[in-house]
Amino acid sequence: YRRPSETRRDHGRYRFTLPEFLAQGCSEKAAHTKAEKKAIEDARYVLPNACETKMGVTMNARSLNHFFNLRCCNRAQWEIRRLAEEMFELVYAVAPNLFAGAGPSCVAEGKCPEGNMSCGKCKEMQEQYRKWKEES
Repeated sequence: YRRPSETRRDHGRYRFTLPEFLAQGCSEKAAHTKAEKKAIEDARYVLPNACETKMGVTMNARSLNHFFNLRCCNRAQWEIRRLAEEMFELVYAVAPNLFAGAGPSCVAEGKCPEGNMSCGKCKEMQEQYRKWKEES
């Protein structure tokens, strides 16, 4: 499901979404306050780029293993990859049997699904995860 924002703006070659309260002419501070009262997700729009975002997630073991397949991969964005690796280390220490096959797809499945877009480090990743599991 995809729906474009009603407040999209073009700025040269970059497109961005203008938050509701800024589109109404509020100052940044007032927009942040109003957006925060409405929904925390909306308040993030008026924060500077690279501002820390705190989030909470709930996943069962199957979903968590799938998350690790996708987000522990070298091709994942660095910040989410680092988070996924930290999560892997924490859950593996608590439930090694449940997460014995966890990790990026090249570790869990023995091959990279990225084809020509592969990072080419399948063996290195398998060795890294083997070491992490031994250390736990």
